[in-house]
Amino acid sequence: MKAMKIALAAAAATVALSGAAMAEELKLSYNLGVTSDYVFRGVSQTQEDPAIQGGVDATYGIGYAGVWASNVDFGANDPTAEIDFYAGIRPTLGDATIDLGVLYYGYAKDKGLTPGSYSYTEFKAAVSRPIGPVTGGVAVYYSPEFPGKTGEAIYYEVNAAMPIMAKLTVSGAAGRQLIDNGVDYSTWNIGATYALTEKLGVDVRYSDTNEHGLGKIYGSRVAVGLKAVF
Repeated sequence: MKAMKIALAAAAATVALSGAAMAEELKLSYNLGVTSDYVFRGVSQTQEDPAIQGGVDATYGIGYAGVWASNVDFGANDPTAEIDFYAGIRPTLGDATIDLGVLYYGYAKDKGLTPGSYSYTEFKAAVSRPIGPVTGGVAVYYSPEFPGKTGEAIYYEVNAAMPIMAKLTVSGAAGRQLIDNGVDYSTWNIGATYALTEKLGVDVRYSDTNEHGLGKIYGSRVAVGLKAVF
């Protein structure tokens, strides 16, 4: 009888676990976009020229992973394409969403500096939550070795987004990039995203940094982007 009870308990546990596994669903989404200027943390990655971008994202429960690519232009003989890989988890705590992940920024034909020196890894910790009609968030990114062999780097940011009407959302962010053996700088952006359809949106965004002396790519700019998600 005891053996039967154990067998029945094991069978019940198996059924419960199977049910939990079936409750999770692998979901894939794809995105494709074009922008007048690929701006990353306030800095143009394309010498102020347009970029074509796209990626694939997978989610399973609180886990996610993806790959994303864009053309880039850092100067003569430097990389012409960026290919990023990332993965992480997004658990919730009350009405807050936590994002813990790792990102690898890879660059094709990385020849400008020491081979591979543009490519780097970052670890991400972020949290966001609704505050009335606004969704606010904070994020920290840490890299043990930043591009150009410039040592450790930390980027931290505060951000917010608020819907103005059914299809229009305004958002902005302010951040600070700290680099051990590089130039620290602050950056900020503000813009609006309008949903043209359920799958297609346009974003107009102003961005700037406090280090215009580092070159035109650090200057103020307005970028317009069109992105489809399906």
